[in-house]
Amino acid sequence: MSRREGSLEAPTRHPVAWQEAEYYDEAKLGDELGRVFDICHGCRRCVNLCNAFPTLFDLIDEGSTGELDGVDKKDYVNVVDQCYLCDLCFMTKCPYVPPHPWNVDFPHLMLRAKAVKFRKGEVRLRDKVLTSTDALGKLAAIPVVAQTVNAANRNGAARAVLQSVLGVDKRRELPPYAPTRFRRAADVRAEWPVRDGERTPGKVAIFSTCYINYNEPGIGHDLVAVLAHNEIPAVLVRQEACCGMPKLELGDLEGVRRLKDVNIPQLAALARDGHAILAAVPSCALMFKQELPLLFPDDADIIAVAEAMFDPFEYFMLRHRDGLLKTDFKQPLGKVSYHIPCHSRVQNIGQKTRETLQLVPGTEVTTVERCAGHDGTWGVKEEYFEQSMKIGRPVFRQMAQGAPDFISSDCPIAARHIRQGIRDGGTELEAEKAHPLTLLRRAYGL
Repeated sequence: MSRREGSLEAPTRHPVAWQEAEYYDEAKLGDELGRVFDICHGCRRCVNLCNAFPTLFDLIDEGSTGELDGVDKKDYVNVVDQCYLCDLCFMTKCPYVPPHPWNVDFPHLMLRAKAVKFRKGEVRLRDKVLTSTDALGKLAAIPVVAQTVNAANRNGAARAVLQSVLGVDKRRELPPYAPTRFRRAADVRAEWPVRDGERTPGKVAIFSTCYINYNEPGIGHDLVAVLAHNEIPAVLVRQEACCGMPKLELGDLEGVRRLKDVNIPQLAALARDGHAILAAVPSCALMFKQELPLLFPDDADIIAVAEAMFDPFEYFMLRHRDGLLKTDFKQPLGKVSYHIPCHSRVQNIGQKTRETLQLVPGTEVTTVERCAGHDGTWGVKEEYFEQSMKIGRPVFRQMAQGAPDFISSDCPIAARHIRQGIRDGGTELEAEKAHPLTLLRRAYGL
């Protein structure tokens, strides 16, 4: 094996061979975990990214030999459980990712281990429930149920019961459920002529996402308002299910397939009809751009959807470069402390949210580019809550600096986590938590 140290070439990813029997062979998985863990042990560049790497290095350092051979293979799962597939090690730190001959893809190796664990039935009921976002949302979004759930989430005794039964940490602030779904109330309009740009289709399909549909529909309404102001014809995707990212993070790849079978036919038809597809939650956009094409590399419909999928601010900045985005802003935003989520960073689109907000006169955007440590359902779990707050502590500190007017992140769960971390850390901050789409709508005066 070549011992070339690192690579200057752009990282590439191989398709995930999850439909092959060898993928679930525990002996071969153990060998590959050992190979990659030994490379990580000799490098240690990722020690400050998340808790997976400190867990690995502690196992090695506290073992009988100080090397990987002193670690019992049954303890490898401790590392796997700490990985929440943020992808930052692959995209920003590891010098041995493909095309380097050592071929290290740590997140997708963790995915394989999670898939084996899931197939063996070694997951908690809690994890299956938390990743069933559509089922939870449809139940909790019934008005009376939503009010009851929201009241229970604010009640200390009820949260203590939830922690004892499901392992959802009682200290975690949970997002509320909205009594009216986004899809039911969205005033999506399509009466304007289509103006295609050099870089952008001139009409949009909105994939509303579970979170916006059930938890914070206002973000979706803000997106609709900005599109209407720019006279961009838009439609809602007629039928949709969860994007599949929560099931992916659990290792439930058959669950991902089932959700794909609902979403992709709808989205592919829209893509082939010339629509840009916008998903306002970074994890959802990433799922369609990257993970599904790697899970189903020969599916032409998935490739069509991936090519048509945009982060909203990616789309807006490309419209701006095409000379098709209105800049008739009415309201300055002041100081915006902006956190770029991991799943935005790994889309390789740059800081398009920051660039868009900086078009607004009287606006100063300070970007924090570091993992906040929540990551979907991981940070709500009792056994990981303390670690998620520890990982996020540098972000909390940086986001609070400079007396910002707004705390903002493209990931609404990360924004809520950051606001809680700032408050729980004892910092009094008057800044308002607002999604970047909310800020853009305000800037337009809509």
